[in-house]
Amino acid sequence: MFHGREPEEKGTSSQNPDENSENQLNDVQDFIFLNCHGLHLYALEDSQCYSSLKICILSKNFIIDMSPLKNCTQLIKLDLHSNQIRIVPDGTFWSAMKQLKLLYLHDNSFVKLKNVCSLSACPNLIALTLYDCPVSLKKGYRHVIVNSIWSLKILDNFVVSDEEIIENWELPERFKTLSKHLFCDITPVLVKGSNYEKELFQMNYVISKINRVVAHNSPVVILQRWIRGHLTRRLWYVLLFKHMFRY
Repeated sequence: MFHGREPEEKGTSSQNPDENSENQLNDVQDFIFLNCHGLHLYALEDSQCYSSLKICILSKNFIIDMSPLKNCTQLIKLDLHSNQIRIVPDGTFWSAMKQLKLLYLHDNSFVKLKNVCSLSACPNLIALTLYDCPVSLKKGYRHVIVNSIWSLKILDNFVVSDEEIIENWELPERFKTLSKHLFCDITPVLVKGSNYEKELFQMNYVISKINRVVAHNSPVVILQRWIRGHLTRRLWYVLLFKHMFRY
């Protein structure tokens, strides 16, 4: 699947070819985690082999095309930061990524804002990074991205503010776009000896951090929480009142 630094040679096996083939097929079907951080990779190949892949780390390489990952439709986290990618695949590619939540694309070579907006087809994307890309310097970049990807909660380490998605709503400083209260560091941290379980734990931790910031700094969410609490208390009062007069 990958071109770049040659993989280490592995010892020969005394098993017959049929047994080896069957074992390799089972390994491929269970392949859910890939870490190729900083391995000087420069190309990916189309492959059905990794359709079961859930977490894929390909950061700090020389990759220029991510389209061969189109078969990896089970991805929940994809890290391609610090490569040389110029083009974001079209909406067909992203619409198949129904489980993708975290996408790291910062420090690449994306230029066209319209091209990046194809990410809007990714239905459950929560977090996206595009900073240190030429496109992030475009006028209105953040406004366009957060209003194109409706599921997005955070862009470039700042939670999306209500002010950004509700037109003409002036909010106090605490709730304004890029407020310090909306900062949330989601920079990917590569743990030594990383595996699927560790990466999944880290991913869930990042999502919980995002949700915590949203819960405390979104007037809409705060209001919804207050209304739900009010209605719940009202329902309990009604039930209690009925119970008291029944006896």
